[in-house]
Amino acid sequence: MSSDAFDFEDLLLDVESRMEMAVDALKKEFAGLRTGRASVGLLEPIQIEVYGAMTPLKQVGSIGVPEPRMLSVQVWDKTTIKAVEKGIRDSGLGLNPVVDGQTVRVPIPPLTEERRRELSKIAGKYTEQSRVSVRNARRDGMESLKKAEKDGAVSKDDIHQYGEDIQKMTDRTIKQVDELLVAKEQEIMQV
Repeated sequence: MSSDAFDFEDLLLDVESRMEMAVDALKKEFAGLRTGRASVGLLEPIQIEVYGAMTPLKQVGSIGVPEPRMLSVQVWDKTTIKAVEKGIRDSGLGLNPVVDGQTVRVPIPPLTEERRRELSKIAGKYTEQSRVSVRNARRDGMESLKKAEKDGAVSKDDIHQYGEDIQKMTDRTIKQVDELLVAKEQEIMQV
């Protein structure tokens, strides 16, 4: 080993962290995909124009699920109710909010078969983006290993073993991503 010793543990932690971030990002994307059930994740990404600035919906009111097919937004400042209603209506999610005092009720309509297939395709795209992120983390890890070998910091045998460890981590993470997709597709197609 050379004086600037190669730290495989740090590399492994970095690769693992990047792979976990890809999985977390996928989970967030999936939360925003509409299914037949109400979920606060559906409204959280919506931006509302408040006092001339775009603000996340969750910063102007509390989002709740009073019924399986209903969301509600308890708006804190009643002067922003119209902006909340407009933001939800214009979100492209096909929702029609109803103002009820200081609460905005959002009924979740049942999904058509065509819309379910569309959402499944979108879920597939999100999954592929996640797989690409995982493979990029693997590639960067392997490149770091090759550089360490070239610099004389690790032996060929170590490179082989470390490479296998990174590949196992990649396989596990891709499997997790694929399982998330299967679960989301089942949720979307459930009538």
